[in-house]
Amino acid sequence: MSYLAAASLVVFGSVIGAFGALLFKLAANKGLQTGKAMFLTIEFISGGFLYFISTIPFLIAIKFADITSLYPLVATSYIWVIVISKFFLNEKINLWKIAGILFIIMGVIFTGLGKT
Repeated sequence: MSYLAAASLVVFGSVIGAFGALLFKLAANKGLQTGKAMFLTIEFISGGFLYFISTIPFLIAIKFADITSLYPLVATSYIWVIVISKFFLNEKINLWKIAGILFIIMGVIFTGLGKT
């Protein structure tokens, strides 16, 4: 497997994990609104399942490339959370978040350049 394929798996896993974070947010909101324990909601259970599933592409990827090159790609989950939150929760994206996204991208690129 090439580095690009392994990196794509890690990014794919980070997208799945970002949806897990969205479901945790929905579980927290539902718990606050209904007074029920958020740990018993389908959103919480589904979010935990997605977090678990998100590790599978990562485990496959690290078999084929250096973890020091791949692990920084996990940080792209922060980018996906911002984008997903905009579309599903109508959260605002401001200049600070855009700057953060740009720094994350730069960090991922710089660490990727260090691969052997």
